[in-house]
Amino acid sequence: QLQLVESGGGLVQPGGSLRLSCAASGAPYQNYAIGWFRQAPGKEREGVSCISSSGGYTNYTDSVKGRFTISRDNANNMVYLEMNSLKPEDTAIYYCAANRPICVSDWRRYEYWGQGTQVTVSS
Repeated sequence: QLQLVESGGGLVQPGGSLRLSCAASGAPYQNYAIGWFRQAPGKEREGVSCISSSGGYTNYTDSVKGRFTISRDNANNMVYLEMNSLKPEDTAIYYCAANRPICVSDWRRYEYWGQGTQVTVSS
C-alpha cells in the first residue's frame, strides 16, 4: 500500500504562485509515476502533470505549460507541483496519484490517491 498526502493549497490572487507537495509513504515509492490531477466543481477530473518514476520524463496539460513545473525528490519520497502565474480557472481541488510503472492519461488507471488540497485563485 502506498499512502499519499497533499499539502500546500490555499487562496492566492491571480498572477500569484503556490507550491503543492505530495508526500508518499508505504510501498516503494520510487517504482511509481506520480500524476497531479484537479477537479473543479461541476467539472470532470483532469490531468495536470505527471512525472515518471525516475523523474526523467514529465508532461503537462496544455493549459498549464510554461506556468507549472513538476519535480520529485525520491530520497525524501516527495513530489512537487510549482504553480506560477495562477489564473482563476486553475481553481480546483488538486490530487496526487500514483501509477506503476508509467504516466498514463486516464485518471482511472491510477492506483493510489491522496485526499486532495484546495487551490483557489481569486482577487
